[in-house]
Amino acid sequence: MKKTFLFVALAIFSLVGKVHADEGMWLPMFVERLNYVDMEKMGLQLTPEELYSINNSSLKDAIVGLSEGATPRGFFCTGEIVSQNSLMFTNHHCGYGSIQKLSTVEHDYLTDGFWARSFEEELPAEGISASFLVRMEDVTEQIFSVLNDTMSWAERNQAIAAKAAELEAAASEDGKYNPIIKGFFEGNEYYMFVYQVYTDVRLVGTPPSSIGKFGGDTDNWMWPRHTGDFSIFRVYADAEGNPAPYSPENKPLTPKHHLPISLDGVQQDDFTMIWGFPGTTERYLTSYGIDYNVETFYPIIHDIFKLQTDIMDEFMQKDASVNIMYADDKAGLANTWKNFEGQMLMLRKNKVAETKLELENKFSEWVNADPARVEEYGNVLNTLAETYALLSEVSASVYFPNYVAQTGAIAISAEFAQYVAAAQSKDKEAIAAAEEALKAIDVDAYFAETYKPLEDKMLVEMLKLYYNTFNAEVNPNFYNLVEKKYKGDVVALANAILEKSNFATPESIKAFIEKPNAKKVEKDPAYVVFNTMMTHLVSAIAPYRAAMQTVSENSHLFVKGLREFYAETQPEKSLYPDANSSLRMTYGSVQDYQPADAVSYDYICTANGILEKYVPGDYEFDVPQRLLDLIEAKDFGQYADENGELIVCFLSTNDITGGNSGSPIMNSRGELIGLAFDGNWEAMSGDINFEPRLQRTINVDARYVLFVIDKFAGATNLIEELTIVKSEPQVEETAEVVEEVVAE
Repeated sequence: MKKTFLFVALAIFSLVGKVHADEGMWLPMFVERLNYVDMEKMGLQLTPEELYSINNSSLKDAIVGLSEGATPRGFFCTGEIVSQNSLMFTNHHCGYGSIQKLSTVEHDYLTDGFWARSFEEELPAEGISASFLVRMEDVTEQIFSVLNDTMSWAERNQAIAAKAAELEAAASEDGKYNPIIKGFFEGNEYYMFVYQVYTDVRLVGTPPSSIGKFGGDTDNWMWPRHTGDFSIFRVYADAEGNPAPYSPENKPLTPKHHLPISLDGVQQDDFTMIWGFPGTTERYLTSYGIDYNVETFYPIIHDIFKLQTDIMDEFMQKDASVNIMYADDKAGLANTWKNFEGQMLMLRKNKVAETKLELENKFSEWVNADPARVEEYGNVLNTLAETYALLSEVSASVYFPNYVAQTGAIAISAEFAQYVAAAQSKDKEAIAAAEEALKAIDVDAYFAETYKPLEDKMLVEMLKLYYNTFNAEVNPNFYNLVEKKYKGDVVALANAILEKSNFATPESIKAFIEKPNAKKVEKDPAYVVFNTMMTHLVSAIAPYRAAMQTVSENSHLFVKGLREFYAETQPEKSLYPDANSSLRMTYGSVQDYQPADAVSYDYICTANGILEKYVPGDYEFDVPQRLLDLIEAKDFGQYADENGELIVCFLSTNDITGGNSGSPIMNSRGELIGLAFDGNWEAMSGDINFEPRLQRTINVDARYVLFVIDKFAGATNLIEELTIVKSEPQVEETAEVVEEVVAE
């Protein structure tokens, strides 16, 4: 009878375990009130107190925000603590910048990987910090206490900033904590997050980029994916466990909680949850905002960043030192342009603007049904439509000159503008002070980590892009400069800067500083170009800023009204705020998907796909021979699945975005089953509208991570440090149960 009961229990669990994509990035402090019942029905086996507690150890204490400096305001990635000595997993692309800074041609950790065999071999990852959330609290009432209806939008924001600074200072306890107050629902609510920030973070291990970045930009956001996207760090503290600057005397932090790692793997419909620090979503963006992004903003940034990465690629593939030098910059730019390319395509393909317009029409009907609502919200959508139209007219004249002016000698020449202004004033004291300031310029810093042939081509191509984007009517100063002085040849202008500018080389800059001459600066081709670009930018910046403020003010009003609309028309609907680099929880399940007619994707991919994609010598699809040998021999050890295969990545329905990179994906018991690292191409519109049929999170399987550490790298010291768990197999027992039930 006992075995029969077990069988029935398993059958019931299998029914409630079938879950769907669950939209929302939820604040952990509300988990018990808003999410817990649903999560429990879906299979969660932890209590609310085990998930989030400010008094006792809880899952939140293993989640780490990764940023730079001791007082970060946001986080570029997420990490998770996986040992009692604060070993921390995150994505390879999250640790990429630190790995790049530690790499040299002699010790190229990007290419070769790195594995510390002891604490003493771990490398200080300068600049990276690890933030642990101590608590969060609702401060909306305190913030709103300083506001009144007579304030302008600018005055309102100033009052909010002042009150937030006051509350943050009080909560910091004289610098012990780093409190951050953020607005939610477009400034309709405010919450404070209190962090303890550790700045002594050290690199412990990383696979070579041929594993950690396998597939490169080609596979980015694509499924199936075979990227071992992980790196390993450790958080250090002083003898009392407090944050401290790097010191050989520091010890590994003893964490409040660390995540066990499961070898059970995943099955279709398994419950999953992800905790992390998603950066930015725009789920309440209007159809007008979508049109602006797709038709104006995204194309501008895409074209500039794509051009820059193509130039970097050209030189990086030829020289190992150049590859190390530009690796992090190129990765960030490439990630952005491909993201925007995907959004431009999928926002249209998935008809997101049309979906938003349907909501806006319903909202307008609700507004128009009540004179009081008409008075408050009646103009908000029209105002947003008009303002985005204005932004579409002026944005190119803001972004293009801004980015091009940051290039090479043009950017350096800008540092001498203050000296020129002082000289033009003819104030001797001001001139003397400005000349003294020039001597403090660290000229060599301008050229550190740069490669002249690459930078020279970047200048030429950026000026060509700028010149070809605007006609004489929109950008008369620059256009006339090229037409009159250089006979319409913008390349000739670029060459003049490279060959004649005082700001083109370290030697020429240092010589100029020794004998400064304002007239020379004013006639310098780089400075002349800088001035024309600033004139162009200034012509658009005032209307641009005014429009952005109007968008902000009316988005606040629209979301305020939208929340009232939902409260009245769909009171059962719980709304979640947009991501803003604060700790969030999302839950869903392991699922496959069907992206197009006659196309079906499995929810897992195996190491066999690495062999299929492998291209010897290719900078995106080459892999180490040792990995090939292990895969071909199927030498996977305890990390193989029940079929003897090695699962590399898997899909889940969790709702994530940038900043969630490196976030732990956990099973119903809070055990690590993988690391989230990407979304999928077909749902690139997901930051603006969640697509339950299509939207998937791509996760590197924890078993592949452990396989690389153990079988590939032989870093058994790290394996021994982890808490690795595996459930007892129940296959035979279940078979016996079936026989008994049939017999009865």
